[in-house]
Amino acid sequence: MHKILIVEDEEHIAAGLRFNLEVDGYAVTVAHDGAAAMTALGGETFDLVVLDVMMPKMNGFEVAQAMREREDYTPILMLTALGKPEDVLSGFEAGADDYLPKPFDLNIFLARVGGLLRRRRWFEKETETTRMHPESLQFYGVNGRTIDFDNLELRGDDEVVHLTLMEARLLRYLIENEGRAVSRKTILEEVWDLREDTDTRAIDNFIVRLRKYLEDDPAKPQILQTVRGVGYKFIK
Repeated sequence: MHKILIVEDEEHIAAGLRFNLEVDGYAVTVAHDGAAAMTALGGETFDLVVLDVMMPKMNGFEVAQAMREREDYTPILMLTALGKPEDVLSGFEAGADDYLPKPFDLNIFLARVGGLLRRRRWFEKETETTRMHPESLQFYGVNGRTIDFDNLELRGDDEVVHLTLMEARLLRYLIENEGRAVSRKTILEEVWDLREDTDTRAIDNFIVRLRKYLEDDPAKPQILQTVRGVGYKFIK
């Protein structure tokens, strides 16, 4: 049974989400502010965190950043009434794996939850495969950096970047399709496991982050290239 932490200060929203997730067979814990969320995360392991942004004590951005700083890479689905591109980008920069603007459709919410959990299971299965078959894609070198997909790390000369699950999954997918232009729609389906009408800015924001990790000059990318009108292409 997957364990999900809901962090939401509006009790009626938290109760509704909890009810529907439990109907779908998930074990659910609820925290009503950011500080309570950090306490829960310190005492228990979860498969997914559903994280509101505007909360007392610690907002969602602060919770996500604190999780990543202490190397907790549990997938985060961020719920936000802040729909401006800069707000969404702030969420991704803090460490969110996906976001859903409020108000949202319940079926889309449940699809996002299921998609993130399936991607996590897929990645864990692939990681186990690399342990059993070292010739498969576990380590990958590019531009003087080494990507360790087993430990979700990107290592350079002077630093180690800890990748979130979805950053690693997206990067791995692009590498596996090296030299091929991949559409945003395909990325949504293959990486996020989403087939409904979804805002593709999520992908663009992830690419921005990955370019900061990989490119010498992120403003003039040579590795993660934009294919105008299509999507992106990985060039080693």
